[in-house]
This record gives sequence, structure tokens and C-alpha cells, in this order.
Amino acid sequence: MHPKIMAEIENKSNENEENESLISHLVELRNRLLKSILAWLCIFAIICVYPGSSAIYDFLAIPLTSALPEGTKMVAIGVITPFIVPLKISLLVAFIFALPIILYQIWAFVAPGLYPSEKKLGLPVVLFSTLLFLLGMAFCYYFVFGQVFKFIANFAPASITPAPDIEAYLSFVITMFIAFGITFEVPIVLVALVKLGVLSVKQLKNYRSYFIVLAFVIAAIVTPPDVVSQLALAIPMCLLYEVGILVAKTIQSKSETTESENVENE
Repeated sequence: MHPKIMAEIENKSNENEENESLISHLVELRNRLLKSILAWLCIFAIICVYPGSSAIYDFLAIPLTSALPEGTKMVAIGVITPFIVPLKISLLVAFIFALPIILYQIWAFVAPGLYPSEKKLGLPVVLFSTLLFLLGMAFCYYFVFGQVFKFIANFAPASITPAPDIEAYLSFVITMFIAFGITFEVPIVLVALVKLGVLSVKQLKNYRSYFIVLAFVIAAIVTPPDVVSQLALAIPMCLLYEVGILVAKTIQSKSETTESENVENE
């Protein structure tokens, strides 16, 4: 057979293999997304039955209603807002509970293309990142909200009767939860960067002053324009940066000790 014809046949076969590989990856991605969405919707349905969307919103509103004058209630400006906002809260809570499943599906899709050393990081990262995100939200709800709302209530003039809109409150809560949840991921990010060899512990120590400035800039942008909430976000970011350095240093020391022992055994 002519060499040109053989070359064309080989090129076509390679293209077919690449197309089949791409299609298989897209099918797997679709299946992973469907599993994640299905888990999210199942948890949402359970939450709507018990404890119910209204009960969840009442729990979420406790920090604000506790800081308001006695007898003051929140208001709903829109016609269907009293129905839509609690449903949005239920979707958010369902997503939080489904987060480990979603992160695992992402990991299962990405894992085949990683090196063995990178695969070892996968499950611990999924577990600890989920726990730290939830811890950040809990810190925001139980500590930051109470301090912020008390500060705002005391700062407001006596001639003003506050009546916050429930939709505006929902937007504020989601923004703060995401900000604090991501903030508490700082140690995970630092450890992963050191473990993958992107940065060293020495470099992280050198970047400390830059990170402190960045933390206060992020806090000023994300949080409301009051000192309490800005400090409540910036200070934990700086402390978590130090925690990340300590954990990364410990892991790096253990890996160096293991490598030296392997060299001695050889």
C-alpha cells in the first residue's frame, strides 16, 4: 500500500481515538454532574419536609432579630418574597450538606489524570476543606453576626426603627458565609502548594507581610463598611495563614525525614 495512504489511515485512526476519548470524558463529566445535582435535590427535598424552609430561615435570622429592638420584625417587600427567600435558604443548606458528595464527584473525575503523589492529597483535601468551610460558616454565624448586628444597632440613631428586608438579609448572609468559608480554606491551600512543590515554607514566610495587607484589602471589599466585621475577617485570615505555615512545615519535615531514611536504606 502507498505510504501516503498508510499515513492518512493512521491519522484518521488517531483522530477517531481522540474523538472517542473526548466523548467518553464528556459522558463521564455529565454523569458526575447529574449525580451531584441529584444528591443536592434529594437533600433539598428532605429539608423542605423536615425541619421546613420557614424553620431554617427563622434559625438563620436569630442573630439579627436578637440585636433588633424587642417586638421588631423583618419585612418582605416583594409579593412572593416570603415564599421564595426561605426556599433559597433551603437550597443553600442542601448544597452545604451535599458539598462532600459534590467535591468527591469532582475528585473522581480529575483523579485519573493526576500523579500518584497528587492522588494522595485528594481525599484528605476533600475532607478537611469541607470541614474548614463549615467551620468558617459556623464562626461567622455564632460570633461575627452577633457582634456586627449589635454594633450596627448601637450605632443607629434612636429616631430610626430598623426593619430589614428578608431578601437583603439573605444576600448579606450568603456573601458573609462564602467569604468566611473561603477564608478558612487558607491552610488547605498553603499545604497543597507546599506539598505539590509550587511554594516552599520559606517563601510563605517571606510573603507573610504581603498576605496581611491582602487580607485587610479583601476584608474591606467583602464585608460591610464597619470595623468589627472587617477585623473579624482579616484577623482569622492572618491567623489561618500562620496555621497553614506550621502544618506545611510539619509535613515538609516528615517528608524530608522519610526521604533521608529511604536514601540510607538504599
